[in-house]
Amino acid sequence: MDDVVAERQGGKNAGFFTGIAQEWRDRVQAYIEGAGSPALVQTWPDIEHKKNSFLNLYLSPADGSVQGNVLAAMRAHELSLCPACGEAGAPNTLDHYLPKGRFPHFCVTPYNLFPMCDACQTNKKEKTGDAVDPRFFLHPYFDVFVANQVIAVSVDPPFDAPTFDLAPAAGLTAPQTALVSRHLRELGILQRYARFFRNEYQRLLRLVDRLRAAGLDVEEHLISFRDHAAVPTSNAWQHVFYAAVVANPGLLAYLRNDNLPPYR
Repeated sequence: MDDVVAERQGGKNAGFFTGIAQEWRDRVQAYIEGAGSPALVQTWPDIEHKKNSFLNLYLSPADGSVQGNVLAAMRAHELSLCPACGEAGAPNTLDHYLPKGRFPHFCVTPYNLFPMCDACQTNKKEKTGDAVDPRFFLHPYFDVFVANQVIAVSVDPPFDAPTFDLAPAAGLTAPQTALVSRHLRELGILQRYARFFRNEYQRLLRLVDRLRAAGLDVEEHLISFRDHAAVPTSNAWQHVFYAAVVANPGLLAYLRNDNLPPYR
């Protein structure tokens, strides 16, 4: 924030940014201490008349500017999946955890920015929470428990045409479970995972058919697939899928011994 303010000193907004510098710093500090929670971090009505001056820092950064360099560095990530949902594919946009329309003073705060896929951003929009649940979404920097698997799939028979459910993983605290449930709901992840599950299950049956034809150990190879898919995160959709498969004795018995449907 200090560097952004210093860079403004030669422009028409020099007086404005100088005048709000200390409070801006204080509000960023409050964001950090409040872990970005919309229940704890306040809006800033006094800067509403200068809202565009903040938004332009994000929307139209000058080449080589302080914020331009930060944004470019954040967009130059090497992620291969969305950190908000775990779906494969490089996320091609930055999301504002607290939306820039209501919190313009955090529009170039790195703690408030992280890569997100288009599907998640379309569902998230400007939402933060409501009167009942003030926080809808996991924060990728402050909710440290997301380093572990926080979503889990259950696969139910009949295994030739299974059904599934996607829910918070076991072992989370009650508040964590509630937050993960809201996150899944508000980003529409269950509905999006349904198509992935259908396609991945068909791939699983084709894979198992080849393993059985080659005389290979089905469970051993599925565990290997699960472990491989845990990198870079155990919340990757493929890891969540294979973790469910190898944890399901009935499904494993079906894959080892039963006649498989013709998804080949």
